[in-house]
Amino acid sequence: MKFVWRKGFIRLILVAGISWMLLILLVLLFHVWSCRAPSSFFSAICNKEGKVFVTLDGMGLVPKEHRCPIPVAKSPEEVVIPKGQTPDEVLENLTYITEAEYVNSGSKLVPLFGGNQSWSQREESFKLKPNMKVHCGFLQNGGADMDPVDVKYVQKCKFVVASGIFDGYDVPHQPANISQRSKELFCFLMVVDEVSLDFIQTNVTVREDHDGGKWVGFWRLILLKNAPYDEPRRNGKVPKIITHRLFPQAHYSIWIDGKMELVVDPLLVLERYLWRGKHTFAIAQHKHSRSIYEEADANKRRKRYARPLIDLHMKVYYSEGMQPWSWTKSTISDVPEGAVIIREHTALTNLFSCLWFNEVNLFTPRDQLSFGYVVYRLKGAFKFFMFPNCEYNSLFVLHPHTREHSSKVEWVKSLSELKGKGKSLKESRGGFGLWTPYPVDLNSVVLPPVTRTSKAG
Repeated sequence: MKFVWRKGFIRLILVAGISWMLLILLVLLFHVWSCRAPSSFFSAICNKEGKVFVTLDGMGLVPKEHRCPIPVAKSPEEVVIPKGQTPDEVLENLTYITEAEYVNSGSKLVPLFGGNQSWSQREESFKLKPNMKVHCGFLQNGGADMDPVDVKYVQKCKFVVASGIFDGYDVPHQPANISQRSKELFCFLMVVDEVSLDFIQTNVTVREDHDGGKWVGFWRLILLKNAPYDEPRRNGKVPKIITHRLFPQAHYSIWIDGKMELVVDPLLVLERYLWRGKHTFAIAQHKHSRSIYEEADANKRRKRYARPLIDLHMKVYYSEGMQPWSWTKSTISDVPEGAVIIREHTALTNLFSCLWFNEVNLFTPRDQLSFGYVVYRLKGAFKFFMFPNCEYNSLFVLHPHTREHSSKVEWVKSLSELKGKGKSLKESRGGFGLWTPYPVDLNSVVLPPVTRTSKAG
């Protein structure tokens, strides 16, 4: 009788345990379903920034959507613009190093746009203080010079939609669904180099106003003379990352890559991604990668830059304590989809942009690899909103480049190819951290293993 009782009790425990696990599974499945439900009642239950959703997504249990509805306000006319700017509690005053810096190039000194930060300067720049002075591009004689007529025009721009085309890879795509209020409030600024300006003037209609400003539809063309870098991809990071340096009067900016056509009113974008949640910086989550090491592997496979230099870049970060992303981290991902960046230009946001740009200036021009590292170095002081990738894909229509970008350095497979005659492949005005002796022996650094989550990377 005692044996039968024990056997029945064990069965009861097993049934109760299985039932409890099934109940948990049903709750989790309901949570995933609610995030995709058409009903506003059920979708309101979903918290895509919560640990439960992030963990399930990391386990591959959340179906990926390419596009999803953006919960924007009903009308731009109803959007209330905040008075004043968000105060910074940590950083009170930010200034920039502007004194000219040079590098030897054969028999002559070449001025640098981003400078040549020492390792100690770089380390000091990550230590938050009330008053800070940092490198942030635009050193004297370093290039990226604007015409006086454009300098005068952008001084009036408090709200900016910015984009850029370099080396003639795109033509401007006109924004759609723009309200009259946004037309009057925003400056639409398309930053171009001289090659792109010639290409645009040859292929589309460019009108000139009475002040000498050049326009393509909505877009005011802003010419940057004297390209700061050899590599067009690196030149494109100037208006993209340090937008506040190019347009210092701007209080808010929305950056979109040159191949994109914005299809959501910019006031609705600011309300959704900044003002509603009281954020000062918003950027989309990458569709595939969460770890910078996974994204670095994808960059190598897709030949986005020299493979050994990407490895060197990642070894520096790994030696400095940057761990692969995991659900225990406070951020939902370390890798952004950087083609859309939404900012309020506060002192802390501007500092973050400067530090991010400095990493791009110092190492490879692949900015997705540096974003999460700078967040890590600021130790939680920099707060931002990383929104779902499916919303990012609903903000714009993506157009193909007019031609595919390619440079010889992207095909390099070993450091030996960059020696001897291969020295000409090295960039002369950027990426110095890849060639400056590092305080730690990077040969002994073994990068963490990477799990490839998609073919695209």
